[in-house]
Amino acid sequence: MQRIHLASDHAGFNLKEILARHLSTLGYEAVDDGTHSTASCDYPVFAHRLCQAVAAEGTSGILICGTGLGMSIAANRHTEIRAALCTTELHARMSRCHNNANVLCLGARVTGVELALAIVETFLATPFEGGRHQRRLDLLSVRA
Repeated sequence: MQRIHLASDHAGFNLKEILARHLSTLGYEAVDDGTHSTASCDYPVFAHRLCQAVAAEGTSGILICGTGLGMSIAANRHTEIRAALCTTELHARMSRCHNNANVLCLGARVTGVELALAIVETFLATPFEGGRHQRRLDLLSVRA
């Protein structure tokens, strides 16, 4: 069973809970890296916790905040993380097949539940194409 790490801030808590249940029905092990309530909290704490786990285990993760922007900024500070803020299924598909994203970021206040479920399913089902895309990913490590 493939593990998928999930984390959110207070704004993303309810969507995280829905996604965790949905992932279980799809045969994934949903690992909850917090937060565990709707009490106000600091999103970077949970983004960093999830990113450290994803990097250590070589798994995938899903981060959720109000817009997804804060989580994506925090996640992309980790060199081994390629976090993609996705608002459509096309974004999810392209983030995986061309960018080999390993963390999906969602905005609970801007993305409806049904669309979020579809984005997650697309993200998890789409393989990385490799080839010329790997060459481009390798360039991300070069400092300008």
